[in-house]
Amino acid sequence: MSVTTPPPTTTAPDPFSQRLKNATWNDHSTAEHHGFTKALLEGELPLDGYTAMVAQHHFAYVALEGVARELADHPVAGGFHRPELERVPALERDLEHLLGSEWRDRISPSRPTRTYVARIEQMVDHPEGFVAHHYTRYMGDVSGGQFIRRVAVETYGFEKGAGTAFYDFGALGSLPRFRSDYRDRLDALELDEAAAGLLIEETRLAYRLNTEVLADLGRHHV
Repeated sequence: MSVTTPPPTTTAPDPFSQRLKNATWNDHSTAEHHGFTKALLEGELPLDGYTAMVAQHHFAYVALEGVARELADHPVAGGFHRPELERVPALERDLEHLLGSEWRDRISPSRPTRTYVARIEQMVDHPEGFVAHHYTRYMGDVSGGQFIRRVAVETYGFEKGAGTAFYDFGALGSLPRFRSDYRDRLDALELDEAAAGLLIEETRLAYRLNTEVLADLGRHHV
């Protein structure tokens, strides 16, 4: 009597969005649990620290959204260019509330922010890398940023969105639907293994550069 050997089982590979999340989790967690972020989330960060963070965000998003517009027609990067996501106008409203009408004369990029901005600007020639920086910023803003908004309102007594316009994504509609659509866009990318690996490594670098910005803020404001 012969014994039939069952066919080997195969496991479907993880979608790229899950691969990206898994491969960068430690870097993401380091940025998320930084001392500066912890002080912010626990309501212990002075207002000048919050203001400094908003200012550094402004420099990063001017760079990121400038690259996004340049790559709007690119087959890889173009799918992530959504004008309703843009944060620079909201950051400018926040800075005017926090620093007054002369806010442009009162802010400057820190050394880590200059490094971060320079790397973002280089991504105009590396569309997969642009996606990495886009992912680290906007998916975080749409997710954990909503909690930061609530804490900031409670900590600093902001009213009617003043000082927290950056975290208002009302133009997107359902945020869970946006996040799901974003993951679908990542999964639909036609990347060979080399390009996928480069995107993952650039995402890890983006988290590290952001952590360095936070560390500098922490040294001066916590």
